[in-house]
This record gives sequence, C-alpha cells and structure tokens, in this order.
Amino acid sequence: MAVVFLTITPIGTATPSVSRYVAGVHRILRRSGITHQLTAMGTILEGDLDRILAVIREMHESPFQEGAVRVSTFVKIDDRRDKEHTIAGKMRSVEEKLDREAPAAPAAPTRPRRPRTTARRGRR
Repeated sequence: MAVVFLTITPIGTATPSVSRYVAGVHRILRRSGITHQLTAMGTILEGDLDRILAVIREMHESPFQEGAVRVSTFVKIDDRRDKEHTIAGKMRSVEEKLDREAPAAPAAPTRPRRPRTTARRGRR
C-alpha cells in the first residue's frame, strides 16, 4: 500500500484564490473512494498505487476544465511493501516515539532586547 502526498496548483487564474479549484479536485477524490486527508498545504492519499495514480491523472485535469491555463502537480510517493502502511500508522509511529520521551523542561522566558542606539554625538 502506498501513502502519497499531493498538491495540485492552478496557475494563470483570474484570482490568487485557489479554493474553488481545490474543491473541484476533491470532488473527484471523494467519488473515487480512496482514503485521503485534506491538509492546509496539500492532500495525503493511501491505497493501491496504480489506482491512486489513475485518480491523480483525473484530478490534474480538473483545474483545466474549470478555466485554469496551467496546472502544477506535485506528487510524493511512499510505497512500502514489507508491511502494512497507512496514514494513521505513520502518525501513530511518530506519536509513540514522542510519548516515550521525557517531558521537556519548559523554556526559560526571554526578555526582549533593548534596541541598540547608534546616535553619534559631536560628529560632523
């Protein structure tokens, strides 16, 4: 099973906002039934790699159909075949390691630095 990080960015749109394009891409992803997690900076998918890649191809086309003239798609694939590999499993593995660590001492408060004065007297 693969875990894939994906961003699809429309370029050459009338506005800097891309949320309507993201929504269009996610409609395709929801219909696919692939397990996924939307984040603020991209989307994580898990499942059969061939199936994921086919859906990514369809998702990549979506912004063009919405009027974008250029689309940049970034795909990062973590394909592990020696054991079960899921988004939740990856998160759990890190959280377990964090839980085993001793609690860190609270950071000492820092005092704001005084601004350095650079005025020079008597100089012409």
